[in-house]
Amino acid sequence: MLKNNAVTMVMSLGMLCVMLVGGIDISIMSTLALTGMSIGMLLKYEHISSTFLAFVISIAIGAACGAVVGLVISRASVPPIIATMGFMYVFRAMGYLVSHGGELGRCSSTWKVFKNFATSKFLGLNCVIWIIIFCYVFFFWFMKWTRTGRKIYAVGSNSSAAEVSGINAKNINLLVYTIMGILAGLGGALQVSIYASAMPDMQYGGEMDVIAACVIGGVSMSGGRGTVMGALLGSLILATIAKALPLVGIGALWQNTIKGVLILVVVVVNVVLQRIADEMH
Repeated sequence: MLKNNAVTMVMSLGMLCVMLVGGIDISIMSTLALTGMSIGMLLKYEHISSTFLAFVISIAIGAACGAVVGLVISRASVPPIIATMGFMYVFRAMGYLVSHGGELGRCSSTWKVFKNFATSKFLGLNCVIWIIIFCYVFFFWFMKWTRTGRKIYAVGSNSSAAEVSGINAKNINLLVYTIMGILAGLGGALQVSIYASAMPDMQYGGEMDVIAACVIGGVSMSGGRGTVMGALLGSLILATIAKALPLVGIGALWQNTIKGVLILVVVVVNVVLQRIADEMH
């Protein structure tokens, strides 16, 4: 279950950072498709053979995509939803260009080596699960114990007050979108390894699952509130829904309906609890 939902679980950490500063990024799955397709084609034509190098290239492309998005949002002051919508189409189109118009990237000896990463184990645990564990441990430390992590919360809570106290809000915005890009790149490599194929339309619409995982986990859409454990909980709830509902005979359409209702209930409860907390203060 964790392995099949690894992409959503890893990328929800990046979305947590973005949403904490009051932003949103709907271009992430297009970034994933571009990074995954890029390493897919490199592996197919045997330009690279190292699994580690494939991950590094994928993460580097993702970081570049995230940095470009962050620059447009932080420096040009373009609303995040508009900027990321534009880049969603741009990066997806670039994925098709890299793939030579939708050509499937696989079927070479280097593919088999890369595919084996997702099936191999280390200390009895699947390597993909180890990546998820490492990401969550790192971000738990990063958000709770580092100055940069506290700055992200400060900018999300009150950007003007953060600026007055000496925090460069533009740089923090650039940072969170770059982090999101890095995790989208990692997600692209994981997607290709787990499913042993690369398609330019992979994870189409999957950004909503990542946003939903954060919202269900209690991350505020307006910024300033949310935790790594919340993102983990939201991801696990979504993964459980995806796994459990088909077992009791509930079809895909009803799964989406239940997911939508759950998101609405969580948001309403969050708003009500926040109002009660504000009144008590």
